[in-house]
Amino acid sequence: MYARWVLTALLAWPLITGVVVLLLPARLAKYVALAASVIEFAISVPLWWTFVPDGGMQFIVDHAWIAAWGIHYTVGVDGISLFLVLLTTFLMPLSILGSWSYITKREGGFYALLLVLTTGMIGVFVSLDLFLFYVMWEVMLIPMYFIIGVWGGDNRLYAAIKFFIYTFLGSLLMLVAIIVLYVHAGRATGVYSFAYAHLLSNAKDLGPVAWWLFGAFFLAFAIKVPLFPLHTWLPDAHVEAPTAGSVILAGILLKMGTYGFLRFALPFFPAVALSQTVQLVIVILSLIGIIYGGLVAMVQPDFKKLIAYSSVAHLGFVMLGIWALTLQSVQGALLVMINHGISTGALFFLVGMIYERRHSRLIAAYGGIARVVPLFAAILTMVSLSSIALPGTNGFVGEFLVLIGAFRTYPLATALATSGVIVAAAYLLTALQRVIYNPLTQHENENLTDLTPREIAVLVPLLVGILWIGIYPKPLLRRMEPSARALIEQLKPGTVQAPPAGAGAGAGGGQQ
Repeated sequence: MYARWVLTALLAWPLITGVVVLLLPARLAKYVALAASVIEFAISVPLWWTFVPDGGMQFIVDHAWIAAWGIHYTVGVDGISLFLVLLTTFLMPLSILGSWSYITKREGGFYALLLVLTTGMIGVFVSLDLFLFYVMWEVMLIPMYFIIGVWGGDNRLYAAIKFFIYTFLGSLLMLVAIIVLYVHAGRATGVYSFAYAHLLSNAKDLGPVAWWLFGAFFLAFAIKVPLFPLHTWLPDAHVEAPTAGSVILAGILLKMGTYGFLRFALPFFPAVALSQTVQLVIVILSLIGIIYGGLVAMVQPDFKKLIAYSSVAHLGFVMLGIWALTLQSVQGALLVMINHGISTGALFFLVGMIYERRHSRLIAAYGGIARVVPLFAAILTMVSLSSIALPGTNGFVGEFLVLIGAFRTYPLATALATSGVIVAAAYLLTALQRVIYNPLTQHENENLTDLTPREIAVLVPLLVGILWIGIYPKPLLRRMEPSARALIEQLKPGTVQAPPAGAGAGAGGGQQ
């Protein structure tokens, strides 16, 4: 029974409650929004227990929507999308709770937009009809535009418009590519349908058109990642967005790009995606993102912008792992996606919390505050260490698997990518030293207050995730391994050996 309605409930509940929150008095909006997001998370949690790691889609629902055009409401999850859905429902209540202290105007609108955004984001990860996927992709764009443009910083309109134009331009080209696939499959089979399986099975014999279609999907997803040099909207959007907007943007929205490559660009156009030219371009752009993102982060005076550029570097590791197409690298890429959402989300929360006290994001405005706010300093240190992939934290597991798996496919590129780990340590540890461990020289910092119970409640679940995944990642790897294996086998038949009979999936699964 649960399997039949769970995904529909995850899509409908935040949309319905978002409308309710919008109509409520402002004083009640944040409480109802928090309750709605917690219920959303509670609905999603049984997915973890009931999901069977067999490599296929589960919890599938398929109903005709616009039957005359072959459009269906079709949703489902596998080991690739499962964790992105759970990450979304996990981060949203924390983002709402973390917003209580600084969202004091138009509260109903803000929290309603966050809930509607939840529907769009989950819809992207569960859609198995390309028309539905595109609708959800656009639904996600609108709330984030208003969240940045209305509740953001001084340059919020510039950042919001830039974010919208970049994303919308890429999505329009993707829509054209989807329609071409739809027409091609219809002419080949006589069945006109936007169903994922139908279009995938007929995405053959496209000839030179495949390059153009891949290019359209590539642009839409590369902007969202963001892949260098299409990343310039990201620092502006992060810096100007309110804290909750930055957390959701980094934690979930960026993963839509990498998810799009895994779900659509690679499976639909394997000959193009795995051609030597495209592989070379992707690997070079990923390396530039890893190294360039870290070097630019190193010289940022604004702590929030530093974290924004670190996202460019982390997502470069994800792209390298995806295109290496080994079992370890793909699992590592999925883990980096999850870990980045947890660790970078925590960093944005922490920056937002100290900004509320000091009203400055400049690293130079701080120094020595560990003596004044020791709990804040301890948590910031721990989260920073997870972001630079210290062993024992979540960041290490994902990046280690990416590097091990990618070395088999791109040994030279992987060797160069390891420098990104060193650069990450340089910019984050230097920032950490300047913010909390240098001498306390600024009198404004002497009266800072430490974390409140509400702020601790926001950060503790993220700390638990950092330690749990860092120490015992097996439950995640076991659930994602069959889907990662199926994807690689689909793209490179015969390159992944089946796991030995009775063998449990561990870190990285079976041999290759």
